[in-house]
Amino acid sequence: MSSIKHNENTDYLDQEIIRKLSENGRIPYSELAKELNVSNSLVHLRVRKLQESGVIAGFSVKLNAKANGFETITYTGITTKEARFAYSIAEQLKMIPEIVECHWVSGKYALFIKIVAANNDELRKIIYDQIHIIEGVGGTDSFISFGSAFEKNLPIH
Repeated sequence: MSSIKHNENTDYLDQEIIRKLSENGRIPYSELAKELNVSNSLVHLRVRKLQESGVIAGFSVKLNAKANGFETITYTGITTKEARFAYSIAEQLKMIPEIVECHWVSGKYALFIKIVAANNDELRKIIYDQIHIIEGVGGTDSFISFGSAFEKNLPIH
Protein backbone atom coordinates (compact mmCIF):
# COMPACT_ATOMS: atom_id res chain seq x y z
CA MET A 1 0.00 0.00 0.00
CA SER A 2 1.29 3.44 -0.88
CA SER A 3 1.03 6.31 1.50
CA ILE A 4 -0.17 9.73 0.38
CA LYS A 5 2.15 12.53 1.45
CA HIS A 6 2.09 15.19 -1.27
CA ASN A 7 -0.81 17.65 -1.46
CA GLU A 8 -1.54 16.88 -5.15
CA ASN A 9 -1.76 13.20 -4.26
CA THR A 10 -4.08 13.97 -1.35
CA ASP A 11 -6.30 16.09 -3.61
CA TYR A 12 -6.41 13.27 -6.17
CA LEU A 13 -7.18 10.71 -3.48
CA ASP A 14 -9.97 12.89 -2.07
CA GLN A 15 -11.50 13.27 -5.55
CA GLU A 16 -11.36 9.51 -6.11
CA ILE A 17 -12.94 8.82 -2.71
CA ILE A 18 -15.72 11.33 -3.48
CA ARG A 19 -16.25 9.86 -6.95
CA LYS A 20 -16.50 6.30 -5.65
CA LEU A 21 -18.77 7.26 -2.73
CA SER A 22 -20.99 9.20 -5.17
CA GLU A 23 -21.35 6.06 -7.27
CA ASN A 24 -22.00 3.84 -4.24
CA GLY A 25 -22.40 5.46 -0.83
CA ARG A 26 -22.45 2.00 0.80
CA ILE A 27 -19.05 0.85 -0.46
CA PRO A 28 -17.01 -0.43 2.50
CA TYR A 29 -13.93 1.64 3.31
CA SER A 30 -11.85 -1.54 3.08
CA GLU A 31 -12.98 -2.02 -0.53
CA LEU A 32 -12.29 1.65 -1.27
CA ALA A 33 -8.80 1.27 0.16
CA LYS A 34 -8.14 -1.81 -1.96
CA GLU A 35 -9.40 -0.12 -5.14
CA LEU A 36 -7.33 3.00 -4.48
CA ASN A 37 -4.26 1.04 -3.34
CA VAL A 38 -4.01 2.83 0.01
CA SER A 39 -4.50 1.78 3.62
CA ASN A 40 -7.91 1.39 5.20
CA SER A 41 -6.94 3.88 7.92
CA LEU A 42 -6.01 6.49 5.27
CA VAL A 43 -9.46 6.18 3.68
CA HIS A 44 -11.09 6.64 7.11
CA LEU A 45 -8.88 9.69 7.77
CA ARG A 46 -9.60 11.32 4.39
CA VAL A 47 -13.38 10.73 4.64
CA ARG A 48 -13.40 12.22 8.16
CA LYS A 49 -11.42 15.26 6.89
CA LEU A 50 -13.84 15.68 3.97
CA GLN A 51 -16.76 15.60 6.40
CA GLU A 52 -15.11 18.03 8.85
CA SER A 53 -14.35 20.48 6.04
CA GLY A 54 -17.95 20.29 4.79
CA VAL A 55 -17.07 18.81 1.38
CA ILE A 56 -19.09 15.71 2.28
CA ALA A 57 -22.31 16.93 3.89
CA GLY A 58 -23.36 13.51 5.13
CA PHE A 59 -24.59 10.08 4.19
CA SER A 60 -28.26 9.23 3.93
CA VAL A 61 -30.81 6.89 2.44
CA LYS A 62 -32.71 8.28 -0.54
CA LEU A 63 -36.36 7.33 -0.23
CA ASN A 64 -38.62 6.84 -3.25
CA ALA A 65 -41.59 9.20 -2.82
CA LYS A 66 -44.10 7.16 -4.83
CA ALA A 67 -43.10 3.87 -3.19
CA ASN A 68 -43.76 5.55 0.17
CA GLY A 69 -47.26 6.73 -0.69
CA PHE A 70 -46.54 10.23 -2.01
CA GLU A 71 -48.23 10.38 -5.42
CA THR A 72 -48.15 14.17 -5.82
CA ILE A 73 -44.90 16.10 -5.94
CA THR A 74 -44.80 19.84 -6.52
CA TYR A 75 -42.34 22.66 -6.65
CA THR A 76 -43.98 25.73 -5.14
CA GLY A 77 -42.84 29.34 -5.26
CA ILE A 78 -43.78 31.50 -2.28
CA THR A 79 -44.09 35.27 -2.41
CA THR A 80 -43.91 37.30 0.79
CA LYS A 81 -45.95 40.32 1.82
CA GLU A 82 -42.67 41.96 2.84
CA ALA A 83 -39.07 40.78 2.48
CA ARG A 84 -38.61 40.77 6.27
CA PHE A 85 -40.95 37.76 6.57
CA ALA A 86 -38.80 35.39 4.47
CA TYR A 87 -36.73 34.00 7.37
CA SER A 88 -39.65 33.45 9.73
CA ILE A 89 -41.65 31.83 6.91
CA ALA A 90 -38.77 29.42 6.25
CA GLU A 91 -38.66 28.49 9.94
CA GLN A 92 -42.40 27.72 9.90
CA LEU A 93 -42.11 25.71 6.66
CA LYS A 94 -39.44 23.56 8.31
CA MET A 95 -42.13 22.24 10.68
CA ILE A 96 -44.30 20.84 7.85
CA PRO A 97 -43.12 17.24 7.24
CA GLU A 98 -44.28 17.14 3.61
CA ILE A 99 -41.99 20.05 2.69
CA VAL A 100 -38.74 18.28 1.92
CA GLU A 101 -36.72 21.16 0.42
CA CYS A 102 -36.70 24.92 0.83
CA HIS A 103 -34.48 27.33 -1.12
CA TRP A 104 -33.93 31.07 -1.07
CA VAL A 105 -34.33 32.28 -4.65
CA SER A 106 -34.18 35.47 -6.66
CA GLY A 107 -36.94 36.84 -8.83
CA LYS A 108 -40.67 36.79 -8.23
CA TYR A 109 -40.48 34.34 -5.32
CA ALA A 110 -38.62 34.65 -2.04
CA LEU A 111 -38.70 30.89 -1.38
CA PHE A 112 -39.04 27.82 -3.57
CA ILE A 113 -40.09 24.57 -1.89
CA LYS A 114 -40.60 20.93 -2.81
CA ILE A 115 -43.73 19.32 -1.41
CA VAL A 116 -44.57 15.63 -1.39
CA ALA A 117 -48.20 14.72 -0.78
CA ALA A 118 -50.31 11.56 -0.85
CA ASN A 119 -52.61 13.10 -3.46
CA ASN A 120 -53.96 16.41 -4.76
CA ASP A 121 -56.44 16.78 -1.87
CA GLU A 122 -53.61 16.50 0.66
CA LEU A 123 -51.55 18.96 -1.37
CA ARG A 124 -54.42 21.46 -1.31
CA LYS A 125 -54.67 21.12 2.47
CA ILE A 126 -50.93 21.64 2.90
CA ILE A 127 -50.93 24.76 0.74
CA TYR A 128 -54.13 26.39 2.01
CA ASP A 129 -54.33 25.14 5.60
CA GLN A 130 -50.64 25.18 6.52
CA ILE A 131 -48.65 27.44 4.18
CA HIS A 132 -51.10 30.26 3.45
CA ILE A 133 -51.80 30.78 7.17
CA ILE A 134 -48.13 31.56 7.91
CA GLU A 135 -47.70 35.24 8.73
CA GLY A 136 -46.13 37.09 5.82
CA VAL A 137 -46.98 34.63 3.04
CA GLY A 138 -48.27 36.66 0.11
CA GLY A 139 -49.09 33.82 -2.24
CA THR A 140 -47.98 30.56 -3.83
CA ASP A 141 -47.59 29.16 -7.33
CA SER A 142 -47.26 25.39 -7.66
CA PHE A 143 -45.75 23.35 -10.46
CA ILE A 144 -46.73 19.68 -10.39
CA SER A 145 -43.96 17.22 -11.21
CA PHE A 146 -44.95 14.46 -13.62
CA GLY A 147 -41.72 12.62 -12.82
CA SER A 148 -38.00 13.10 -12.72
CA ALA A 149 -36.12 13.07 -16.03
CA PHE A 150 -32.91 12.57 -14.03
CA GLU A 151 -31.23 13.40 -10.75
CA LYS A 152 -27.51 13.42 -10.20
CA ASN A 153 -24.90 14.44 -7.71
CA LEU A 154 -22.53 17.40 -8.03
CA PRO A 155 -19.86 17.16 -10.72
CA ILE A 156 -16.42 16.28 -9.42
CA HIS A 157 -13.67 18.60 -10.63
